Amino acid sequence: MGDLQKKLQELSDSYQGLQGELGIAVEARQRLESQQQENTTVKKEFDLLDDDANIYKQIGPVLLKQDKTEAVMSVNGRLEFIEKQMWVEINWHGGSCV
Repeated sequence: MGDLQKKLQELSDSYQGLQGELGIAVEARQRLESQQQENTTVKKEFDLLDDDANIYKQIGPVLLKQDKTEAVMSVNGRLEFIEKQMWVEINWHGGSCV
């Protein structure tokens, strides 16, 4: 009976560990999806602007004027980074949680 209880405790501990990993993975995925949505919205807004429109980027408490081409490249770069991070999260957590 003691061996059975020990095995059950080990399985329970393993299950709790997997639940913790799943929670971390879900939080990371939600954060990345939120950032992706925000950057996609910004990209759509940039598509509506004229090429000579004034764009400002907030750095700390300061707004700095930014060229539209530079701003679009920055947003595209962030979107690529987010997509790569989502791929990493899916493959890393997918292998250990499933």
